Amino acid sequence: MSSKSTNPLELGRSLSVPNVQELAQSDQISERYFRPEVDVAPVASIDEDELPVIDLMKLLNPELIDKDELFRLGLACKEWGFFQLINHGIPEEVIEKTKDDIKKFFKLPLKEKEAIKQLPGHIEGYGQIFVHSEEQKLDWADVLILNIQPSQNRDMRFWPTNPTTFRDTLDTYAIKIGKVVDCLYGLMAEDLGVDPQDMLNIFRDQMQSVRINYYPPCKQAKKVLGLSPHSDGIALTVLLQANDVNGLQIKKNDKWLLVKSKPNALIINIGDMMEILTNGKYKSIEHRAIINMEEERLSIATFHLPSIDVLLRPFPELVNSDGELYKTISAKEYTREYFAGKLNGKNALESMKLRK
Repeated sequence: MSSKSTNPLELGRSLSVPNVQELAQSDQISERYFRPEVDVAPVASIDEDELPVIDLMKLLNPELIDKDELFRLGLACKEWGFFQLINHGIPEEVIEKTKDDIKKFFKLPLKEKEAIKQLPGHIEGYGQIFVHSEEQKLDWADVLILNIQPSQNRDMRFWPTNPTTFRDTLDTYAIKIGKVVDCLYGLMAEDLGVDPQDMLNIFRDQMQSVRINYYPPCKQAKKVLGLSPHSDGIALTVLLQANDVNGLQIKKNDKWLLVKSKPNALIINIGDMMEILTNGKYKSIEHRAIINMEEERLSIATFHLPSIDVLLRPFPELVNSDGELYKTISAKEYTREYFAGKLNGKNALESMKLRK
């Protein structure tokens, strides 16, 4: 982990696109943002199932250890690929400070935000991602993408200095999120019947990055998408909603289900790499972000994956008579292939299947 060649964000490229926050102030919306597929798949009714809620305190406190809660965690990972985590131990003041600094950054003048914009052909910094042609449809969002861990991968040119507390706030938040994720890996190993040391070995040199999202309101919200349907190309994602506007939808039973975020809960989802490592036992799930007509939405997604030199192959305990379901591939090569295409459902993972 000693050189910047281990930086996964250097494996991606993206074209420059207009600033959406500025476009939102205009009545004119480019055709590139209109998404005819938005209303194709049905949306689940408000009475249908809600995302599972897992209580981390019940899983970690020796006086409260609840085997039923571990079963619920496993069920959420296998059948949903998403869950909300409560009682996660991150102090409320850390959560609130993170939300506050994110809001303050996106309120800065465009010129100040663009001082840390992405460089041509790169994805770290302020801009957009997964844009590979001048013709493809665009997401109604601006993003700030940063490497967090290992620390030598940080390119401080892209870390905001305004608000003045932003860097320290993000560092504190990311460290605490990393500790939560480490706990989840151990619990997942227990649920799966995998040797915890094997899980630890996979993620010993864990890599961490963030995508901070700003979704402006749009008068034609039903015609645009904030984030195209996709599964995450990493092992585990932790999402914190930074204001009270919901917009995350997950695909379940061929319907889009709106996630109603609980206050200060963390939304956890399984990524493609974890699906490969568990031989399909845990599922990475297609999800997207919709837009609100009147209000902005902000969130921060923290991504976790093994060192990019790690080979992705199932834990032996999880290979049954059907054998391995996916090709063996390094985290580096999977990341490269994932970044090479536009966001499009689970296409990247589908291409890894040994039997279609």
